[in-house]
Amino acid sequence: MSAQPHGGDADESERWLRARRDEIERALDAYLAPPADGDPGRLIESMRYSLLAPGKRLRPLLALAAAESQRPNDAAVTDANVLRACCAVELVHCYSLIHDDLPPMDDDDFRRGRPSNHKAFDEATAILAGDALLTLAFEWLAEAGEAAERPAAFLTATRALARGAGARGMVRGQARDLREPPPADVATLELLHAEKTAALFRASVEIGGAVGGADATTLAALATFGERFGVAFQHADDLDDADHPTHAAAARVRLETLIDEAVKSLAPLGRRGDRLAGFARRLGARVP
Repeated sequence: MSAQPHGGDADESERWLRARRDEIERALDAYLAPPADGDPGRLIESMRYSLLAPGKRLRPLLALAAAESQRPNDAAVTDANVLRACCAVELVHCYSLIHDDLPPMDDDDFRRGRPSNHKAFDEATAILAGDALLTLAFEWLAEAGEAAERPAAFLTATRALARGAGARGMVRGQARDLREPPPADVATLELLHAEKTAALFRASVEIGGAVGGADATTLAALATFGERFGVAFQHADDLDDADHPTHAAAARVRLETLIDEAVKSLAPLGRRGDRLAGFARRLGARVP
């Protein structure tokens, strides 16, 4: 996925995406380096196998865009602690994919063009790798907050990630998806999307905003953006994959509405929200 032009310059937007993705990839590789004291059970190898697999890195990109929106003239994030905090959300996303692929969940043998973690290793190792990635995300946030000497901001980010990932967010959505009948209408479908997908997108921009120094009003605007963007994102994915076909027509209408609401929610940020708005506008272009 690429964002719409920021400040009217598509080339600048693509340069930003390439540069930030490169930063994220280097950070993930460095912060989860193979341990010098060995790797019992190939745990770190398994974690790195999934974490460093090719991916869009959309969630940390959104987090970085939110962090940069709090800086004068959208100055690039160079603070290693901010970058580490924004990368933490990718650990949670990766853990969720590993666990989703397991036989008791979606039972998928492939992920991103490669064997799923439990196929490349084994089911027990995949469970442990997911558990380790989830807990490591909070270690990264804590260490980044300690190093930045701004514990309150990073505590806010930690709470956002816990809420988005846990029993009020992504895990709740997965439980709903596993145990309840298919959504009967688009409103019920969006409840599932809000929990299973949008909760972590909301956390992403809240993390970036918090560690970037956003005030309460701005954080509330970012939260609304994340919720609308996340549901719209899942509608776009469903339409791309022909999932929930009985709701496709309604989902197309809702997709446009949600994109518009996401962009409008950024009004308190002024032009500083342009880059985030670009991510939302791009969703509409994905669906013919």
